[in-house]
This record gives sequence, C-alpha cells and structure tokens, in this order.
Amino acid sequence: MEQHPADGIAVVGMAGRFPGAPDVATFWRNLLDGIDAVHDHTDAELRALGVGERLLADPAHVRAGGRLPDVAGFDAAFFGVPEDEAVRMDPQHRLFVEQSWVALEDAGYDPAAYDGLIGVFAGSAVNRYFLFQQFGGDPDEPLEPGFAADYLTAQVAYRLGLTGPAVTVQTACSSSLVAICMAGQQLLDYRCDLALAGGVSVLEPRFVHRPGGLVSPDGRCRSFDAAGQGSGYSSGVAVLALKRLEDALADRDQVIAVLRGWAVNNDGALRAGFAAPGLDGQASVVAEALAEAELAPASIGYVEAHGSGTPVGDAIEVAALAQVFGADPLPRRSVALGSVKTNIGNLDTAAGAAGLIKAVLAVRHGVIPANLHYDRPNPDIDFDSSPFYVPVKNVGWQAEVRRAGVSSFGLGGTNAHVIVEQAPAEPPRPEPDGWHVLPLSARTPEALRTARTLLADHLARGTRLDDVAHTLATGRRAFGHRVAVLCRDTAEAVAGLRYDAAVPAASGAPEELRRQAAAWVAGAGIGWPLPDGRTVSLPGHPFQRQRYWQENRP
Repeated sequence: MEQHPADGIAVVGMAGRFPGAPDVATFWRNLLDGIDAVHDHTDAELRALGVGERLLADPAHVRAGGRLPDVAGFDAAFFGVPEDEAVRMDPQHRLFVEQSWVALEDAGYDPAAYDGLIGVFAGSAVNRYFLFQQFGGDPDEPLEPGFAADYLTAQVAYRLGLTGPAVTVQTACSSSLVAICMAGQQLLDYRCDLALAGGVSVLEPRFVHRPGGLVSPDGRCRSFDAAGQGSGYSSGVAVLALKRLEDALADRDQVIAVLRGWAVNNDGALRAGFAAPGLDGQASVVAEALAEAELAPASIGYVEAHGSGTPVGDAIEVAALAQVFGADPLPRRSVALGSVKTNIGNLDTAAGAAGLIKAVLAVRHGVIPANLHYDRPNPDIDFDSSPFYVPVKNVGWQAEVRRAGVSSFGLGGTNAHVIVEQAPAEPPRPEPDGWHVLPLSARTPEALRTARTLLADHLARGTRLDDVAHTLATGRRAFGHRVAVLCRDTAEAVAGLRYDAAVPAASGAPEELRRQAAAWVAGAGIGWPLPDGRTVSLPGHPFQRQRYWQENRP
C-alpha cells in the first residue's frame, strides 16, 4: 500500500458533542444510520429559550435546528472554575474546554505530564448567551471581560495548563477548518508538539427564512438537491488532537487518520458580492491542498463538501471541484460527494471540524455515509460531465489507500480545504498474555463508579488488554479516587471493574503485583512494569455536570 512518508499530521484523538450525539462514536453511528438530527421545536421549547412572541408569530421564523442537550451543564470543579465565574462564562467556552480535555484523553495525554508544547487553535460563534441572557435581561449589566469569542483558546490554555500557541480564529463558517490548517502548519514548523484544533457554536432558533438567503425554511439542508434553500443552523462542538506523524508513530500513539495537505485562501473580489461564493477561489484552494499533499485528483475517493444547500452555492462548489478534478480523466460516479450538514445542520464556526471528523471516520472504516435529503439533483449542477455523485445510501469504500478532501467556506470568502488519508497499517503483534493491571481513577467516588461501568461496557465489545493497560497507565491523570484491576483476559477485567472493591480479588495473581496495585490505589506512583502496548480510545473521565445559567447568578 503506497503512502506518503511519515511527514504528515496524525489525528491522534477526537472529541465532540453534536446534535443527537453526545460523543464521536454516537455521531458516527448516527451517520451510518441516516439519522436526521435536526430538531423541530415546539412553542413551549422556543419560549423556554427566550424566543419572543413577535418572532414566534412570524411565518418566516425557522423553528428547527440542531440542539445540544444541557448546554448549561458544566463540571466547574473539575476545571477549577469558581461557580460565579462559571455562570458568567460563555457556554461555548465551557463546551470547548470540556471537549478539549476529552480529546487529550482520547489521544492518551495528560497535559500536566506531557513533555512538550501543546497548542490550541479554534473558533467560536458570537457570545449569544451574553447578548440574549445577560444584556437582554438587564440593560444595566456591565460588560464581562474575558468572555468574548477572542478568549476561547486562552480559556482552554489557562484551564488545562497549555503553554503552546493559543490562537482564536474568526472566519465565519470556515473558522474551525482554518484553525485545523493553522495547527497543522504550526506543528510542521515545530512551534508546538501536540495541538488541539476545532470549533464550537451554540445557537438559538432565532433565524428567519428569506427567499434566496442562507437559511432553509424548515431547518433542513438539502445539499446538491433541486429543493435546496439553504441550511438550518445548529449547535455543536468538535475538537481534534493532532501530532506530527513521525512522532506519533515513534510514541505508539493511535493514528486515526493522516492530514496530508491543506490550504487556505480568500475569493477576493472575483465574485458577485461580499456574501457570494467565488468559483476561482474555491478551485484554487482545492488545487493548492492537493499540490501540497503531492497527490493527483484521481487519488481522492470522497469529498466532504461545504454543501451550503443553496442553489447557487452548491452549483459553484461542484463547478470548482470539477475544474480541479477535470485535470484527470476520471470515470463518472468515481468520486462521492456529501455534506454532514444534511444530518446535523450547519454548525457555523464548528462546521468544518465536524465535516473533517466525518471524513476521518470514513477513511478509517471504509464506509461513505449516505447524504440525506437528496432526491433530485440541482439543475444547475452538471453531474453527468463530472466524476461526482451523491450517495443516497452507505457506500463501501474499497481503495488501495482511502483519501478524502474536506472543504469549508466562510461568508466573506475565506476558504479552507484539507486532504485526509487512511492511517498507515499497523504491523502485526502477538496477542497479549500474562497478568495486566488496569489503573482507573476519578475526582469523586460517583465519577469513579461511572468510570468503572463505562470501561467495563467498552471492554466487553473487545479491546486488547495490553493496549488498555498501556493507555490507562501512561495516558490518564491519576486522580484521588482509584481502583486497580488485575486480570489476564477481558472476562476477568470486566468482572473486576463490576465488582465494588479498590483492588478486586484476582485468583492466582502474583503477590508482588497485588502489592504494587494496592500501593497505587493508596496514592503511590505506578510501580509495576508497563506493558508494551499502544494508545487506544477509551471512555474518558465522566464529568459531574451542574447547571450554571443566568438565573444562578448571585
């Protein structure tokens, strides 16, 4: 399998909360199941969100959007945020701080123990919590310092103790993908050694549909379809942990996928208006990303498109792609074209990162999810003379090396495109044998009980014990409440996690190993030999969220 040398950027961890999905695993299942996660709000729900009667009565009001449950919830104690400060914080900041921690855990890194610089690059939407809850509730309320969109990455750096570059990116809907491109470049330039990148958006259903505008009348995005009238707008957060590929391989990290190349540009003045997309700019950014990756268009099997759902925007996007891919004589229906907006709506500043996570999972699992709400092609798109097609059911993806392109375009013309490649194949390893210690900890007894259940459920689905033991021992912070499970196989591991003891009995376990496990539970460091495993995705710390909202403010 011919692949690029180890000089790309590895995706070593992912995290997020999406409409209909509290985590990345559920998000992927929903995509495969064809779930429409856009929610139709009732009048009672809209009033509870603060939508006024005049807007409720407006027939152009779009009553649907992708929502996140419990955006008011936050584990302030976990991140050391005083309660009064947690109430004032933009919920977007709270969500991104939380999911940044999840992404680091997924990558197997405790920032306090990491011997290197960790950077963070991200974008968020306008702080609507302040506008509609604080300022709207009291016109005499003073401005709060530190909670504007500018401070998103600074909050993460402060709460998690990150000392690499912390850069907030604001390029409208392309913010998170531009942030990912910046993170990749900073890694290649050795400005940091590990990077978090993504975006967050918390939106309320206060949009109205205007003919020819960007907002769909029913909140559904019909990318590339003749009935497309725009997107519905949604809340969500997406974070990726990135690392130089050669370092990730050397450090036995999980490599979920590889970013081979990327590009960012602007349409400039070559378009119909400030809010209009530019064909030349979009074609240029795709061509530049391919050139940086040293790849021909024929090597791309899937494009996760911006897919705005507007007739003009979709037609220009496909025309720009056709211009680039026309350099290779590709067969018809050889490149799939989709947009995650058809499943979850437009996540605004988090849209590009959500699309990238979808593409990463598609190249990893070899499945291209169906594009929803596609019945009849946009008549302004010439699919017949292009290699592109829109899959209406899940498509098995067979290729020597699976590669995808991901686009995100911001209002105002800032475009980003990223090339994603299947991870290098892991060399075969012998199955683990002998005794393993699974060290698990949490901040509170309640969190530890939940963590034990989550890990037991995860192991029951099948994971190598040497990898689990390695990840828990080297990639997790040791909190005050602990359990250590001694086991030789998955059945013993699951039984020990479900048994309520700090060091569950393990028949036949070496006495010295029992002693070392008990010492760790009592607060010592790890004293047993670490297994020769690799980092794998495991359930993260279960946050103990409480409600922090305007009514709680002293």
